[in-house]
Amino acid sequence: MNKLEESANFSSYAIPEQTNGFTRTTQAPHSAPHKEGTLRTEVDKSLKRFFQQLENEPVTDLHRMVMSEVEAPLLEAVMRYTGNNQSKASVMLGLNRGTLRTKLKHYGML
Repeated sequence: MNKLEESANFSSYAIPEQTNGFTRTTQAPHSAPHKEGTLRTEVDKSLKRFFQQLENEPVTDLHRMVMSEVEAPLLEAVMRYTGNNQSKASVMLGLNRGTLRTKLKHYGML
């Protein structure tokens, strides 16, 4: 098992339930508590700030927005770590090299 798989096995997520106008959060089974400073907690904090600033404005394409906000710096960091070696980066990311090139082009990194 590699480090990424280990962290995925110990990650946790919360499932909000809404009843009678109140939101209750339940922890997923077999999940560890959130550790301060993890990527997950930082994303959670960012999303909470985002939702607070919405002021009931409609939101569309939230998934695409979040993925692009996370994917670009992920690609930058991996490319920097691998010395811009696309073959090593694609293995590290678990992506086909062609898919990686497409994503790099999309974000203006090629």
